[in-house]
Amino acid sequence: MIFENQYIQERIKKADTLRSEGINPYPSGIERGTSSREFLAQNADLLKRPEGERIAQDRHYRLTGRVKFIRIMGKAAFAKIEDSEGLVQIYYNRDDLPEGYYNKIKKLIEVGDIVEAEGYPFVTRTGEITLHCTDLRIVTKAIHPLPEKFHGLTDQELRYRQRYLDMIMNPEVKETFRLRSRIVSLVRRFFEEKGFLEVETPMMHPIPGGANARPFVTHHNALGVDRYLRIAPELYLKRLIVGGMEAVFEINRNFRNEGMDATHNPEFTMIEYYWAYHTYEDLMRLTEELFDYLFENLGLPRTLRYGEVEVDFSTPFRKVGYLESLESIGGVPTDVIHDRQKARDYLKKHGVDTDPNLSLGYLQAELFDAFVEEKLIDPTFVKDFPIEISPLARRSDENPAIAERFELFIAGKEIANGFNELNDPLDQYERFKMQVEAKEVTGDDEAMHMDLDYVRALSYGMAPTAGEGIGIDRLVMLLTNQHTIRDVLLFPAMRPEKRLENPEENKENPDESQPETKEN
Repeated sequence: MIFENQYIQERIKKADTLRSEGINPYPSGIERGTSSREFLAQNADLLKRPEGERIAQDRHYRLTGRVKFIRIMGKAAFAKIEDSEGLVQIYYNRDDLPEGYYNKIKKLIEVGDIVEAEGYPFVTRTGEITLHCTDLRIVTKAIHPLPEKFHGLTDQELRYRQRYLDMIMNPEVKETFRLRSRIVSLVRRFFEEKGFLEVETPMMHPIPGGANARPFVTHHNALGVDRYLRIAPELYLKRLIVGGMEAVFEINRNFRNEGMDATHNPEFTMIEYYWAYHTYEDLMRLTEELFDYLFENLGLPRTLRYGEVEVDFSTPFRKVGYLESLESIGGVPTDVIHDRQKARDYLKKHGVDTDPNLSLGYLQAELFDAFVEEKLIDPTFVKDFPIEISPLARRSDENPAIAERFELFIAGKEIANGFNELNDPLDQYERFKMQVEAKEVTGDDEAMHMDLDYVRALSYGMAPTAGEGIGIDRLVMLLTNQHTIRDVLLFPAMRPEKRLENPEENKENPDESQPETKEN
């Protein structure tokens, strides 16, 4: 039982004592008082007054907040209370509260309780603007003690599992999520201002599609069929392009039944957008405009520190060809890049084990992951991918082995993926067949399924279109200098709490190499 702890039991007794005194420890109808920020700003003029005159009994305030500190000094007490905008000090004593009330509540108010304080402002001898209370009451009794003040909440496992406690103890965490909300709002506004229509597509799919990934499976009782939590909205969004919506976007969750690491969570947030009569070159320019828009509206400098590196977000971003990057950035010899056996041998020599059935295109992807990706610090568009690892992208007219596709990398991480969409239904059908064969021959459970309805949709004609996916979580990580995706997710995926008894069993497994898709 979570209430068996002796300190919790003591607090429960205090809540009962309040009730016996006719004080409800959980009243309703409490309105938020003046914010701490407003209170301090509106009374900053008191600091300029002469000593002895730093008081304004003609001003009345009501503050609400959580008690973070109490110091009882016999007949008087100081406390600091915190609301969503900061900390403010209150002072209360025996003589200024209703008769007998101070002695009744002084031992019943504790750190963690939420209180309502009314009174007037003054400045203490140490120069702190403070509320002198004429009334004080508990509006929520906390029965679980907060972590002790000086060490706070530093246990990472506990912080993620009990995010509510993390936010109580670490105010900077709330700032990260406020900024996240601002970023999502700005991304939405940017695309709306560009004429895109926001849409919602299904979260449960009859066929997992739109990316190479392992899905979560559920069951629809009424229909008696299995359904898959979506791994990507791509194929539904492109059906809308077929239907005549020429510029659409969706900001929502995707789900991958895969490992967890610093940049992967089983559910994550993406924006995907599709733009008829445009190319992947247009998408790269639009992505640069989006970053310009974000930095301008967030008031961020163009150079940001991310961990140990400085990232220059000045536009235009660098562009480099995929195969070119293997040699010019990764240092991979030319003959290795273009020879399947040499690529396998080279990877093995450098400690990278590969499936012996991998084709040259997939081996080139292994080379990229091993020798190029982490070196891409400043924003870099890597373009023109091997067609084998791009099952939904359009082939280049000049080189059928190349897909008209790019990915954006920043600080060694993939942030976005876009391409000219394949709109040839016969070519798409053959690529789906190749994916199905890969699933059957190699046992690749991340390969795509055959989606005949999508092929049928393409058969009605999809205008030349380009589409892109941008990882919101990774974008927020970059702009807030966070180095694990769990620090930008309010409630990240965690192992069941009961397994914490054996730390060795509870270690998160690092994710295996991820498929190159719009949502990765």
